[in-house]
Amino acid sequence: MRASYLFPAAAFLAILASVGTAEAHPAPFSFLDLRIDGARVAGALTIHDLDAVHELGLTGDAARLDPATVQRFAPALADLLTRRLRLEIDGRAVPVTLSELTSLPERQALRFSLAAPSSARPGRVAIDARLFPYDPQHQTFVNVYEDGALRHQGILDARRSSMDYYAGSWPGVAAVLATFVPAGIHHIAIGPDHILFVIGLLLLGGTLGRLGLIVTAFTVGHSITLSLAALGIVTPPASLIEPAIALSVVLVGVDNLLVGRQEPAQRRDLRPILAGLFGLVHGFGFAAVLREFGLPQAALGWSLFGFNLGVELGQLVLVVPLAVALAALQRQRPIAARRIAMVGSVVVALAGGFWFVQRVFFPEGLA
Repeated sequence: MRASYLFPAAAFLAILASVGTAEAHPAPFSFLDLRIDGARVAGALTIHDLDAVHELGLTGDAARLDPATVQRFAPALADLLTRRLRLEIDGRAVPVTLSELTSLPERQALRFSLAAPSSARPGRVAIDARLFPYDPQHQTFVNVYEDGALRHQGILDARRSSMDYYAGSWPGVAAVLATFVPAGIHHIAIGPDHILFVIGLLLLGGTLGRLGLIVTAFTVGHSITLSLAALGIVTPPASLIEPAIALSVVLVGVDNLLVGRQEPAQRRDLRPILAGLFGLVHGFGFAAVLREFGLPQAALGWSLFGFNLGVELGQLVLVVPLAVALAALQRQRPIAARRIAMVGSVVVALAGGFWFVQRVFFPEGLA
């Protein structure tokens, strides 16, 4: 279901949920409309009048917020809200200006015009809104328009108070890649199970063509499941995926030990098959990280591409020097290369076994 259908439904459910507490707070939500037109960033912020009364500490006749009272307290209310609404444009914090406060009595609401300075067409806009922290049920419904078209909708609340919007333009694409390519590289750098799996695949060496086939099979495998999981088509639980990743490390190490005992002419090299099959499992692990990182629906394809590209770059930094070193060692000292491969495979299998036991029997100890 598209986001444009989900958002009105969520708003309707929020209204229904508020009915039970209508006397105390009939509408515990605000609306932020952000409009991007070229280099111009503007919009409107609509809040409920009861939130304004509470924050301003008004009582008696002033609490009715007649037009004169609204204008008298407009500067104080604008100052309070601008301190709680923060925008970043392409990584740079920009001041938010709220002006032209309008009373909307038919909606029991107040609306500010909003403006934020921008010298060029934005690629990424980060929104952080903690407008009324006194109310833990408060929600801020965000609509982002680009060149007049509604491009993104989201809900900010006490649990999730920030979101990123990536523009549907080349600056937006550049911003997506600048965010998700480093994220993919970082995940490979801090993922010892993925690293050890790739090392295990390379320990027995081989021609550059063979090693390239192995790495390509792993890439194809994890790209398929990363995309499926990120799109919500297949989302197996982490309680299955994490032990399966550890088991893949064990099996690669054991396969190396079994194959390494055979003469080179008799070996059946199953590493491309193992890489492809277990790449499918590792892809689900990558997707779990990507979901935690936050996947922008408006730039889904580019964010997936960027993260995957980062993973591949991270792997290349590892694979290329290791493959070159192993090839050189096999040419000059084949016996030493074989011993290193066997010892390395034992380490790979033991490490995978440790992770498997930890993830199956002590999952609460995982970060």
